[in-house]
Amino acid sequence: MKFILSNGTQLEMKSAEFKPATQAENEFRWREADAYLFDIDGTLIVTRDLVHWNALHQAMLEVYGVNATIEGIPYHGKTDLGILRAALARAGVQGAAFEANLSQALDVVCREVHANASGIVADVCPAIHGLLVSLKSAGKLVGVASGNLESVGWQKIEAAGLRQFFSFGCFSNSCELRAEIFRNAIAETHHQLGSAAKVCFIGDTPEDIRAARAASAHIIAVGTGTYSYDELQALTPDLCISSCAELI
Repeated sequence: MKFILSNGTQLEMKSAEFKPATQAENEFRWREADAYLFDIDGTLIVTRDLVHWNALHQAMLEVYGVNATIEGIPYHGKTDLGILRAALARAGVQGAAFEANLSQALDVVCREVHANASGIVADVCPAIHGLLVSLKSAGKLVGVASGNLESVGWQKIEAAGLRQFFSFGCFSNSCELRAEIFRNAIAETHHQLGSAAKVCFIGDTPEDIRAARAASAHIIAVGTGTYSYDELQALTPDLCISSCAELI
């Protein structure tokens, strides 16, 4: 099976390269899952731009009349809805005032990211290309489970040249809690593969681990985002790795 990366490089892998679990492998046999669902920021990619940041600022300014940013908000692992709620609450916009204009604010975020998508600078995390190629060539279902809004998440993935690998995505458009996103992703997996399908999430934050636990799902925690291996391992995910290179 051949894949063409964003830089024109051709990769070819056979399903045999996706090796079955061995007796010596971790008790959690991650290779035996039927579907693999990835977080975006810090797991698939790391962005080096302010496109998303500026879009959130513009939404707060234009819709709520608040000249605020997400500076100082612990946003890693939060959904876009949760980030907006926290930033605006700090600025005094809460409750009904927040909810009444939320839909419009989310539209502005999506509009601004779309308008400035050419400025997205997305570095693919180590070994992600190779892992995605091996999963797809092995016939696995590969999807996204992200706290980004849907159009924002896909813009980032497209900027990184990864869109071809993903069959579906579940995002935060109507889900403020990451656990809800994970449950939706599991439901979609079961819709596509049947209720017996085994799901494995891959994420880089404590919130990913907590969401997987709340959804009664397996989780691989990867230390390519803001949180270190030790910080993630302390929450006892099913498997903790420094980068996805350890999965190949």
